[in-house]
Amino acid sequence: MAATSSMFMYSLTIQPPSSVTQAILGQFSGTKEQQIITASGSRLTLHRPDPVQGRVSVVLSHDVFGIIRTLAAFRLAGSNKDYIIIGSDSGRITIVEYVPAQNQFNRLHLETFGKSGIRRVIPGQYLAVDPKGRACMIASVEKNKLVYVLNRNAQAELTISSPLEAHRPQTLMFAMVALDVGYENPVFAALEVDYSESDQDPTGQAYEQIEKNLVYYELDLGLNHVIRKWSDVVDRSATTLFQVPGGADGPSGVLVCGEDNITYRHASQDAFRVAIPRRRGVTEDPQRKRYITAGVMHKMRGAFFFLLQSEDGDLFKVTLEMVEDANGQPTGEVKRLRIKYFDTVPIASSLCILKSGFLFVASETGNHHFYQFEKLGDDDEEKEYNSDQFPADPTEPYTPVYFHPRPAENVNLVEVINSMNPIMDCKVTNMTDEDAPQIYSVCGTGARSTFRTLKHGLEVSEIVESELPGVPSAVWTTKLTRNDEYDAYIILSFSNGTLVLSIGETVEEVTDTGFLSSAPTLAVQQLGEDGLIQVHPKGIRHIRADRRVKEWPAPQHRSIVAATTNERQVAVALSSGEIVYFEMDTDGSLAEYDEKREMTGTVTCLSLGEVPEGRVRSQFLAVGCDDSTVRILSLDPDSTLESKSVQALTSAPSALSIMAMVDSTSGGSTLYLHIGLYSGVYLRTVLDEITGELSDTRTRFLGPKPAKLFRVSVKGQTAVLALSSRPWLGYSDRQTKAFMLTPLSYVGLEWGWNFSSEQCTEGMVGIQGQNLRIFTIDKLNDNLLQESISLAYTPRRFVRHPDQPYFYVIESDNGTLSPSTKARLLNDTEAVNGDATVLPPEEFGYPRGKGHWASCIQIVDPVTTKDTLQRIELEDNEAAVSIATVPFASQDNETFLVVGTGKDMVVSPRSSNGGFIHVYRFLEDGKELEFIHKTRMEEPVLALLAFQGRLVAGIGKDIRIYDLGMKQLLRKSQAQVVPNLITGLQTQGSRIIVSDVQESVTYVVYKFQDNRLIPFVDDAIARWTTCMTMVDYETVAGGDKFGNIWLLRCPSKASEEADEEGSGAHLVHERQYLQGAPNRLNLQCHFFPQDIPTSIHKTSLVAGGRDVLLWSGLQGTLGILVPFVSREDVDFFQTLEQHLRSEDAPLAGRDHLAYRSYYVPVKGVIDGDLCERYSLLSTDKKQMIAGELDRSVREIERKISDMRTRVAY
Repeated sequence: MAATSSMFMYSLTIQPPSSVTQAILGQFSGTKEQQIITASGSRLTLHRPDPVQGRVSVVLSHDVFGIIRTLAAFRLAGSNKDYIIIGSDSGRITIVEYVPAQNQFNRLHLETFGKSGIRRVIPGQYLAVDPKGRACMIASVEKNKLVYVLNRNAQAELTISSPLEAHRPQTLMFAMVALDVGYENPVFAALEVDYSESDQDPTGQAYEQIEKNLVYYELDLGLNHVIRKWSDVVDRSATTLFQVPGGADGPSGVLVCGEDNITYRHASQDAFRVAIPRRRGVTEDPQRKRYITAGVMHKMRGAFFFLLQSEDGDLFKVTLEMVEDANGQPTGEVKRLRIKYFDTVPIASSLCILKSGFLFVASETGNHHFYQFEKLGDDDEEKEYNSDQFPADPTEPYTPVYFHPRPAENVNLVEVINSMNPIMDCKVTNMTDEDAPQIYSVCGTGARSTFRTLKHGLEVSEIVESELPGVPSAVWTTKLTRNDEYDAYIILSFSNGTLVLSIGETVEEVTDTGFLSSAPTLAVQQLGEDGLIQVHPKGIRHIRADRRVKEWPAPQHRSIVAATTNERQVAVALSSGEIVYFEMDTDGSLAEYDEKREMTGTVTCLSLGEVPEGRVRSQFLAVGCDDSTVRILSLDPDSTLESKSVQALTSAPSALSIMAMVDSTSGGSTLYLHIGLYSGVYLRTVLDEITGELSDTRTRFLGPKPAKLFRVSVKGQTAVLALSSRPWLGYSDRQTKAFMLTPLSYVGLEWGWNFSSEQCTEGMVGIQGQNLRIFTIDKLNDNLLQESISLAYTPRRFVRHPDQPYFYVIESDNGTLSPSTKARLLNDTEAVNGDATVLPPEEFGYPRGKGHWASCIQIVDPVTTKDTLQRIELEDNEAAVSIATVPFASQDNETFLVVGTGKDMVVSPRSSNGGFIHVYRFLEDGKELEFIHKTRMEEPVLALLAFQGRLVAGIGKDIRIYDLGMKQLLRKSQAQVVPNLITGLQTQGSRIIVSDVQESVTYVVYKFQDNRLIPFVDDAIARWTTCMTMVDYETVAGGDKFGNIWLLRCPSKASEEADEEGSGAHLVHERQYLQGAPNRLNLQCHFFPQDIPTSIHKTSLVAGGRDVLLWSGLQGTLGILVPFVSREDVDFFQTLEQHLRSEDAPLAGRDHLAYRSYYVPVKGVIDGDLCERYSLLSTDKKQMIAGELDRSVREIERKISDMRTRVAY
C-alpha cells in the first residue's frame, strides 16, 4: 500500500463528544470557587457552575489528542489551588494546572512509565491521590502499580519523585482508592484477585474457590518505599470502593460495594454490612439484585455522608454512626452503618456535590443534570435500615429489604445540559425550506431517548414583541447624556415621519423631545456631553440639553441620502454625490469642514468608526458608491477627506461599518471594515490604523437580500449584527479569539440596533414588518441549536418519508418488559410485590425482565407539531432492527414502509427464533401507518433497502430480493455474499454494496437477465463495519467499531467489467482469490477520530457549500471530512500539521501521529482540529511557523478559517 494518497480529506469536528466518562471537582483557579472538570473521549473541559443563577457554563475545552482514561484533582498541603492528574493512553503520567489569566491548561510534569496504548499491564486505568496531596498511585488492570511522591521545592513549584513500584504479578485489580489517614503514612486500598492458581488448574475447581481481597498498600515516607500492609477477604461480587473520611473527621477505612450489599471495612475495625434496598412494585422482579454503579462522599463540618447510586438510578444516603465516649463525643470507632432511599436521578458516570449546595450528575446517556439540594433527607418518612439487621459475613444469607420509589423531594432540577450521547443514527435534510439543511438525529437510551433537530445558529431569547401603527424603515436607541447608563429613547423612522418612544417602566410615545417628527430619519446620535443629533433628508438637527435646536439645512435642490455619526463627528452624503463633514467644536456645536468632497458615483453608504480612547476623532471615513467601490477617506486635520485607499467589490455596497474587534492574530484588538453588499455577500477587511490600507478580505454569503450591518454589544464584546434574509452575528470566539459569523435562530429582521435598559442591560432592538422586537443573546459558545422530542425506547434507526416532513423511528430495548406484559402484571390481582403505582419511566426507567424485548415504531413530526404522531407497539417479543421506505414497481410505485424484526433475540452469544419483515402502508400523507402483512424469516433482518422497484433484505449471510404479494413478500432472488452477517446495504444503479459485521464491505452486481446476484470485489482487511455510504459509484466511506473512518475504492477495471452487458457469466467463472471475490478494494483514506461512527452521509451543510462527508459518533460527536481541491492546499496543510505536532505537542503526552494511526497508519487525512489550534499558540510561535511556511500569520489563519466556514459551521 502506497503511503501517499491521490485523495486527501480534511477532518473537522463540528460538535465535540458529549458523553462524560469522568467528572472531578476542585478549586482549579486558586480562588474559593469550585469548578468541574470533565473528560469526554479526548477532550478535557472546564465548567464553571454559577450558584446564583443555577447555571453551568463551559470555560475551556481542550483536545488532548489521546484517550483520557482517568482524572484526579489534588492539592499540596497549605496551598489553595488544585492541580489535575491525567491518566491517559500515552504511557505517561501528566500533571496539569489551569491558568485563569490565559484561560488555558499548562502542563507541569510528564513522566514516562510504559508503552503507549491501552494495555492491561500498563498503568493508567486506575488513579488515586492521597487526600493531603502527598502521593498518588497509578495502576493497571493487571500486575503493575506505581506510586509517585508529590512535593514542592524551594521555589514553591510542584515536584514529582521517581516512581516507586508496588507490583504483584498475576493479580487483577477491580478498584482502587486512597485512604484518609490524616498525616500518617499515605495508604492506598485496592480490590484484587490473585488468579495464579486458577491459571494452572484445568478442572476449574480453583476458579470456583477464588477469593477477592481488599489490600492496603502503605507508602513509608521515611524509607521511601511501598509495603503491602494488610489484606482481608471480601465479598466476591465487590466492584467499587469509596473512601471514608479519617483523621479528625471520621474513622477512616473504605466502603466496599458488591452485589446487593455495602460493607464498611478497615484494618482496625469490625466489618459492618447493609443490603441495598430493592424497588417494590408489581412490575419489579423481587429477586433481582442491584449493584452500586456510582457515588460520592461529602464532608460537612463535623459530619459526612455518602450518596450511592444503583443501576436503576436510585440514590441511597449512607451514613456511619460512631461509638460515643462519656462526654458524648465520637471516639472514631464505628457502631453501625445506616442506609435509606434518598431520590432518583439519571444513571450517572460521575456525581459531584458542590459546597454551594448543588449536585452535578454526569449522565451515562442523555442530558447531564444540575440539581439543587432542598434538604438532606434527614427528617422524612423514608424507612432507614442499619447494619444491626444484617450479618457481617458475606456468605451468610439475609432477608432482602425494599423501598417505594417516589418523585424527587430532596433535590430540585435547576439546569439541563444538552448531551447527544449516544447518537444511534443521523440524517441531513432540509425540511423547513431554509437556505441551509438541518441535522436530524436519534439519541439516548430507554425512556430518556430523544429525537433531536440540530440547526446552525445562536439561541435568542425574546423580551418584547409589539405591533406598531405603520411599517417602520429603521430604528435607533439613544442616551440623553454621555454618562447615562441606559438608553432613554427609541426612535422609529417611517416613510412620512419619525416616532419617538421613551424607555422607562413602560414604553410610551413622547412629543416634546426636539426631534423633527414630520420627516423620516436617517441617523440618530448622542453627541458630545449632552447633545442629540437627528439627520433627516433635508438637514441635520442638533438638539441641546436645554432643548435649544440648531438646524443645518441641506443645500437647495439636494437632499441627504446617507449619513454616519459618532459622538464627535458627523458625515453626510448628498444626492449630488458630495460628502459634507462636520466635527464638534470645543463649545459643543457642530462645525462644518470648508470643502465638500465630490465622489464619482452616487453614495450608497458611509461609516465612521468609534472615537478611540484618548483621541478626539476617528481617523477614517469609509464611503461606498454605486460603482461597486469602497473608498477610505482620511479625517486628519492636515489631509481632510483625502482618499487613502480604494477597494473594488463584486456588487454595490449596501452597508459599511468600521469597528475595532478582538483579534487572534495580533493578540490585541484590530480595526476592521465590515462591508455588506446588495448581492447579500458580507466582507470583512482589516483597516490599517496608520495608512488606511485595506487587506486580508474574508467573504461569506449571507442570503439573497442586501446585507445591512449594525454595531452591537454582546456579552461585553463588540459584535456586528448582519441582516440579510436571516439575521447573523459576527463576534470573536471566547477561547480562540477567532472571528465567528453565526446565524441567529430568529425571524428575519429589516433593521437592528443596540438596546440597554434596567430590565435588559445588553439587548438588541429590531424591526420585522410592522413589529418591534427586543431580544438578547445569552450564549455565544454553542452555535448548534438543539430541539428535542421524547421517544419511548432506545432508537435504533430511522427513515424519512419520501415527500412529507415526517420521520419513522424504530426503537427497541432489551431486558425491558413490553407494555402488554406490564399491563398483565398490573391487572393480576394476586400481585406479590406490593402496590401498583406506575412511575413515569422518563425518571425511573422501565421495569426490567430478562429475555424480554420492548419495541415500537414511532412517527415523528419535527417541523409543525414537534411531537410524535403515532406509536405502534410490536408484540410477541419481537424487536425492530431495520427500516426502509420502498416504492414497489408492482404496486404502481406506491411507497411502503418496511420494518425488519427479530424474535426472542439474545445479543451475546447471538441467537434468535427467527425474524419477520412487516409491511405498512402510509395513510393521511404519512401521518398514520396501516399494517398490511408480515413475512417470517429464519434470522433477524438486519438490513433493508429499496432497489429497482423491489426490496433487498440482508438476512444472516444471504442477500435476497423480494416483491410485494397479497399475503406476504415473494422471494425473487437470493445469494450468499458475505462470510458472517449482513449489517448494511447501499445501492447505485444495479450495484449493491453489502457490509458484513466483521469482514468489511463487498460489492455485488445484480444481473437482471439471469436474476443473479454476483459479488465481484471485496476487501483485504477485516473491518468490523458499523456504517457506510457510497461517495461515488466506485467509492465507499465507512466506519468500524474500533473508531476508524475509511474510504475504499473499487479498481476501475473491475468496476467496468461488472457493468458489462450480458448475463455476468464472465464474473461467475472468474477465479476466486483467497476464498473471496476475484478483486480487492483499494484503501484511499484512513483516520482514527476516537469515536465509533454510527452513521455517515455525503451532504452539503451550508448554502452554496461543497459536499462533505458528515459522520456521527456514538459518544455524541459530529464530524466532517472535507475533500481538498488543489494539491497546493494539501501541501500547505500537511506542512502546517507537521509544525503543530512539534510546536503544540498534545497535553497528555500522546504522540499525535501515533494517536491518529491507532489501528492503521493515517492515510490521506489531515487533522483539522490540530490545525485549528494554531490560533491558540503564542505570537512568537505563530510567527516562527508562518516564516517556515513563507506566509503571513493572517494568511494562515484565513486559510484555516476558510476550510471550516466554506463548508460547515
